[in-house]
Amino acid sequence: MSKKIPRCQVLPLPDDVASFQVDGLERTQWHFDAKYFRPFFFPFNGPSSSSLTRMGHPGAPNHDHHLSVWFAHVSVNGFNFWSNTTKARIRQKNWLSYEDGDEEAVMATSVGWYDDERRELMAQELVAALRPIKNGEHYLEVQSTFRPKLEKITLGKTNFGFLAVRVAKTLAVYWGGGELSNSEGQKGEKMIFGQSARWVDYSGPVAVGTGPDRKAAIEGITYHDHPSNPGYPVHWHVREDGWMGASFCMLEPFEIRREKPLILRYLLHAHSGEVSAARSDQVHDAFGQSKGFRVSKSSKPHREFETFRI
Repeated sequence: MSKKIPRCQVLPLPDDVASFQVDGLERTQWHFDAKYFRPFFFPFNGPSSSSLTRMGHPGAPNHDHHLSVWFAHVSVNGFNFWSNTTKARIRQKNWLSYEDGDEEAVMATSVGWYDDERRELMAQELVAALRPIKNGEHYLEVQSTFRPKLEKITLGKTNFGFLAVRVAKTLAVYWGGGELSNSEGQKGEKMIFGQSARWVDYSGPVAVGTGPDRKAAIEGITYHDHPSNPGYPVHWHVREDGWMGASFCMLEPFEIRREKPLILRYLLHAHSGEVSAARSDQVHDAFGQSKGFRVSKSSKPHREFETFRI
């Protein structure tokens, strides 16, 4: 008898793409072709299979560095890894593991941050896990371990970095009538920008289906900070034009030393309907109580204990 096919799979595709799928239905892709300035996730599909994120800014053509869901930072030892106007690049060096399973699909990769002269300043060990939950919803958990190639690396004070999310045009407050909210009961850019919060949510209408049967539904992304991250709860950079990011260095610079790598964990929850603060708090508490991944000598990622369940 043949083995059972896992529900959750990471499938390598042509052109340096890895597809995260649940029951054969794609939820996101990881793009790491060297033609891009940095790797990214796109699309990031919601329960209806419509993407909740987009490539680029709807009203600013010079924002082509906005790549759906991506890692970047505006100042790493003074080098700008945020803009597409510099020579600094973030490159995947190799993939470490693709792990399929019934409860989650996990990818581990080795990424390098290279300055204007192609010197590697910092290595990033990225583990991404996609986990399906009820009603077609899912979590994308991302854990990054940043290791300086020098004795130390200074991350400059900035609103821009590390994990960024550009939501779909229809979800944005300005473009589509969506809504921004956070764990502290605040709503809108003016109330949330620069404030600390455990999570921030962007929800709004998405198109479901095609042709005459096409209709609108409400879906969204809840972006969670992890209690183990330095500076928790993080201060947030949000915009009504469809942007949210946990600003790790908003208040002050941060130094990473070779003997003490920086580990950051975040969770993106793709949900149906309007955000429920009570449910988001429950998800956050479960995420906060969980421990992350370690990558073994065999390059396979393993959780330090059982995955959280909500």
